[in-house]
Amino acid sequence: MTIATSGPIITLEAVQKYYGEYHALRGITAEIGQGEFFSLLGPSGCGKTTLLRAIAGFEEISAGRIVLDGRDMEGVPPNRRPTNMVFQSYAIFPHLSVAENVGFGLRKSPMSRAGKRTAIGEALEMVGLEGYGTRAAHALSGGQRQRVALARALILKPKVLLLDEPLSALDKKMREQMQTELRRLQRQVGITFILVTHDQEEALIMSDRIAVMFEGQIAQLAPPQDLYRRPANRQVGAFVGMMNFLPATVTDTSGPEIEIEVAGLGRARLDPGQCPTGTSGAASIGLRPESMTLVFDGQSAERVAQGVVEERIYYGDMTYYDIRLEGTTSIVQVSMRNMPGRRVLERGDRADLAWDARAMVLFT
Repeated sequence: MTIATSGPIITLEAVQKYYGEYHALRGITAEIGQGEFFSLLGPSGCGKTTLLRAIAGFEEISAGRIVLDGRDMEGVPPNRRPTNMVFQSYAIFPHLSVAENVGFGLRKSPMSRAGKRTAIGEALEMVGLEGYGTRAAHALSGGQRQRVALARALILKPKVLLLDEPLSALDKKMREQMQTELRRLQRQVGITFILVTHDQEEALIMSDRIAVMFEGQIAQLAPPQDLYRRPANRQVGAFVGMMNFLPATVTDTSGPEIEIEVAGLGRARLDPGQCPTGTSGAASIGLRPESMTLVFDGQSAERVAQGVVEERIYYGDMTYYDIRLEGTTSIVQVSMRNMPGRRVLERGDRADLAWDARAMVLFT
């Protein structure tokens, strides 16, 4: 992780936003560090874009405070804030050249013409578009337009760059490439990036920390590994990646470990840290598909459950199985890497599943 330690560049204090009676932001409190790649992740309508626009100054908040670089932003217009924004549509001017688009924000700058040309050239080099300055903007690919939008935002040297789903219009392969490029660029320039996305994989790949939002609130704020391995509640676990849920009963809480009985898997002991919502009430365990593995003939494992393959989806490098556990109606998804010599099961085949209690999370 590459979070700077010199204090937060942004502080959000109980931020509220109403649209009439609709409560879009419900007391958002968080700190975002200098030089941090921070993501706002959540489903459509959860408030993440509203929060980004509030930081940018395009939305007035109803209550609370937004502090940027030590200054309260109340009443400060967008053009006076130390931020710049890259929109989902890129907003590239089709009648201008690449260089004219990148340098658009320098029109009123007292910088000399030569200084502006140098700045534009440096910005284009930064995003890998050196030599593209004279090209017409309408002749660019989607990925190149995205790079132009980034260069245009970065040329003004903001302290915070705000990104509103900037990769959503790209095809899968270009999107994956740009995720890596955007992360590299953020490390290179060293400023704070705040990304809005509904793509869980994108947030996990790119972020130092992620704030998962539902219904105008932050449900969990954590580094990617913590968020994935130890979701704060079932809603976060279900949203971030794939997670199997199985009914469970808490049988003993008197010792240093929590004893549970899991439908289809049997008994397990959990560390209290694996029980983020407590141990009382109706319970279920969460278990990621890669935390279980098929056991083939001749292999052994400490804990094994039996089941039948209900469905099989082959992806080339991976196979995903839906397996109905013996003695239950529960179906779990299991992911297996297709190693040389490893058999791929078919529908109706019996399957032995090995599992590890350390990968479980208990929700009540």
